[in-house]
Amino acid sequence: MTANDLKGKTIAFAASGGLDSCTVTRWLTELGVTVVCFTADMAQPDEPDFADVEKRMRACGAADFIALDLKDSIAEAGLEIIQSQSCYEGRYWNTTGIGRHVIVAGMVRAMKKKGIAVLSHGSTGRGNDQVRFQLCTNMLAPEFQIYAPWRDELFLKQFGGRSEMIDYCNERKLPIKASKDAPYSTDANLLGLTHEAGKLESLETDPWFITPGMGVLPKDAPDKPEQVTVRFEQGRPVALNGRKMKAFEAITQANTIGGRNGVGIGSHLVENRFVGVKSRGVYEAPGMELLGSAYMYLLQLVIDRRARELFDQLSMFLSKQIYQGYGFDLASHMAREALAPTVKLATGTITLNLYKGQAYFASATDVPHQMYSESNASMEAIGVFNHADSEGFLSVLQVSARALAANGQVAAPAWAK
Repeated sequence: MTANDLKGKTIAFAASGGLDSCTVTRWLTELGVTVVCFTADMAQPDEPDFADVEKRMRACGAADFIALDLKDSIAEAGLEIIQSQSCYEGRYWNTTGIGRHVIVAGMVRAMKKKGIAVLSHGSTGRGNDQVRFQLCTNMLAPEFQIYAPWRDELFLKQFGGRSEMIDYCNERKLPIKASKDAPYSTDANLLGLTHEAGKLESLETDPWFITPGMGVLPKDAPDKPEQVTVRFEQGRPVALNGRKMKAFEAITQANTIGGRNGVGIGSHLVENRFVGVKSRGVYEAPGMELLGSAYMYLLQLVIDRRARELFDQLSMFLSKQIYQGYGFDLASHMAREALAPTVKLATGTITLNLYKGQAYFASATDVPHQMYSESNASMEAIGVFNHADSEGFLSVLQVSARALAANGQVAAPAWAK
């Protein structure tokens, strides 16, 4: 689909209020396209004033502006990420990936009410977001069409990158915030900030080069640890430091507490994008790191060896699914259903020590389904574990070990010879 196909039609544009949004909205409007801007309120810390976003988009030619209240949706989606420990290639909490799923779901609902059947976005042709917008829309509303200007030769002929877009907007006196000397770009929602591009594309740029938006860098965190207690009931954080709260408030408070201690801020990752190239990102996700770490410690107490092995495989699979935009497909649904039993068992109170960017285990109490037994784990002569019982256990295990040796199947490394 090209811009020429849209002349005289109405489209829904996913507008963040940034440079791409302003440029695309004005450019399409000048071509005779009616652009209705949809902006998601996901409690993004870098854009708290939605009235200002609306003013910018209308000044750029938007025929209408729809604000989508998706704060509870992003909180619930973030909670699922925590429950499944869906970190992509390390400790990236999939904040932008799941955010795109939430935006598309919210837009599709609103577009159906408005009678608009073309969804447009400003994602570039070399990133992950174009895939997420495309696949999520295709799954939730297969009858909708997608228009991506960064895949339109007509658009690309006029705009090679940020520089041309900035010139275009400045010539038309559009209210953009971007400048040619911006050090990097940022994407934000309740769950975290993603910093990339600009000076961050050089691996010689320290990840702590960023100016944090959700707290402080670990080096600037207090010199004294702060304790925080998280109460989970069936996988949900229902209280922080004894104060009861729902998911949105829990993540919001965890952002504040974790942020001031540098937890989850300034994390560097050179990741494998779905399109086949590597990219460098610097991430902030203090609340996700705080709550996610507490949940991880709770799981250590609850699930046994075989359940742990399956959990880890499902976690890795689901993290990739969300990152690549497949969060609504059957496989993701199956993975979530398979993880549901662990969620039901995840009840307990975890206390963490937050210090200089890290969330350390402090204590665990009131964990009714824990497999850990202090008496059985102890090496003292207490409890019901009889050490002599291991004789029979080891007699069985030694059979296969000796069989390997007898049949020449032991291959010890050089340092063991």
